[in-house]
Amino acid sequence: MTDPDHTLYDLVGGDAFFRDLVRRFYDYVEQDPELRPMFPDDLAPGREWQYLFLAQFFGGPARYIAQRGHPRLRMRHMPFPINKAAQERWLTHMLTALDELHPPEPAYTEMREYFIRGSLFLVNQIDPDTPEDTPS
Repeated sequence: MTDPDHTLYDLVGGDAFFRDLVRRFYDYVEQDPELRPMFPDDLAPGREWQYLFLAQFFGGPARYIAQRGHPRLRMRHMPFPINKAAQERWLTHMLTALDELHPPEPAYTEMREYFIRGSLFLVNQIDPDTPEDTPS
């Protein structure tokens, strides 16, 4: 977004939007037999941290960093085996939640692109049966 006085956070409606997005996402995770075991039994802390992170990342108050420090997303996710299948499931749930809320442009496209890039960045396991992209 080019207007420094109006962030993406403001455009989508602030905290309420991000709370709803995270609630919807975690509702899908809770029902996913493949993805749910990767998450802790108590989802409440993760819900709160993800909400705070996303709100801050998209221009809201810096509450995440005040509570947890630098996000270090790759480091925080390294203990969990995230392969391409898990990444795709996570992304499907997040994009479904985003589609349900369908924020106005350019927020929708920016958020969608961020979730795609971010989810790929967190993959830390290679599936031996999945062909890898090799440079020509």
